[in-house]
Amino acid sequence: MISINDTILESNKKLRINFDGGDLSSDAGLLLLNEFINKMGFDKLLERMFRTNDSAGTRQHKDDENLLQVIFQTFAAYFTDDCADELTEDPVFTSILNKEALASQPTLSRFFNRMDADTLAQFDDISRELRRKVYFQERPDMILMDLDSTLLTTYGKQENEGFNYHYQAHGYHPLVCYDALTNDLLKIQLRKGTVSSGDGVVEFTKPLVDEYQNDYPDISLFLRGDSGFAIPGLYELCETNGVSYAIRLKENAILRKLSSELDAELSDMTKDNITDYAVVYGEFYYKAGSWGYPRRVICKVEKPVNQMVFMHSFIVTNMDLSPEQIIMFYRNRGHMENFIKESKNGFDFADVSSRSEIVNANRVQVRALAYNLFNWFRRLVLPESMRKNMVDTLRLKLMKVAARVIRTGRRVIFKLCSSCPYKTAFYQTLENIRWLIPQFT
Repeated sequence: MISINDTILESNKKLRINFDGGDLSSDAGLLLLNEFINKMGFDKLLERMFRTNDSAGTRQHKDDENLLQVIFQTFAAYFTDDCADELTEDPVFTSILNKEALASQPTLSRFFNRMDADTLAQFDDISRELRRKVYFQERPDMILMDLDSTLLTTYGKQENEGFNYHYQAHGYHPLVCYDALTNDLLKIQLRKGTVSSGDGVVEFTKPLVDEYQNDYPDISLFLRGDSGFAIPGLYELCETNGVSYAIRLKENAILRKLSSELDAELSDMTKDNITDYAVVYGEFYYKAGSWGYPRRVICKVEKPVNQMVFMHSFIVTNMDLSPEQIIMFYRNRGHMENFIKESKNGFDFADVSSRSEIVNANRVQVRALAYNLFNWFRRLVLPESMRKNMVDTLRLKLMKVAARVIRTGRRVIFKLCSSCPYKTAFYQTLENIRWLIPQFT
């Protein structure tokens, strides 16, 4: 049937287009995430635990509804507040949020501007409760806390942003801690742009250690960090709380002197072959001036291929593994850079565009919440073959699915794209969600 509204394409007269296709959406995969969030009770938890200090008596769009809207927008890569205006009547979003229309950009901006120190504390409590729900489904035997810092670039005059000499750029310099075994973001804290990597790390880490000791005393805790976190207070926190740690030390003259025997051993090994790679391992006890007592230090001395200069690595630890095992344990810490990259690129952690530092800190916590919810979705219910996929890949495979909406007197039916190549994975994910056992609180 030809409509008078059809536009004929000059490239091919048989091709005609119009905008009479009905209610369509390109984000039908969000229905899976909504099913997961509902089955786990995450939405009810947010409704119970999150609210801003709002002076208004009533609002059309409640705080927990706004928070869920921003989280779903983040899932689908609609990162800016302005995207809400383009999604106002999207049939998937309105169905998920059970609304006739989404909150607009001005509404979301006012929502973020109401956030303060109280909402920051609420995000900590929410994260703790969400972990309980996730661990009820799948409890880990151990947690490997990887500490690091990163730069969230700023381009305006945000409060307490600054020039960071390590990154040679302006921005904020937050602390982050991921679980290296599950990719979970255990904690993130926004800081001034000019602070050093280890500034405040003991105060940052202690609540996490306390949480796991109190809530999950049977889970073993491990911690890794680079030389920016070589702080006696962090060693003592781990040692007094049963946390096994491996933290890199900056090279200095005393450490080089204590490792001189390894240098001599490596020189003897390579005297007849100065081109191939060679390495030796050792250990000794060392006490820096700020330490209360000596600690075990692992040393690795290596000669790269076709080089004459030796390279030294020093790691302080309280573990009783062999030097080779300690080096291997620490070396895998490099995977954390992938977690940070996915957080920034896939969930827009760098969304720190507000003038207020406290508002930016809350924006980061919203992104962190979206990151973790998606990571739990990936780990608990996706088909095994998809669980190592990055978020951008999963968006293309399962989230960005075209659908047409058919409304009847009693039902709303989403007719998904017939040619979707991941139809089997879609149904498998839905089946896995139905097998979850919700934790009632």
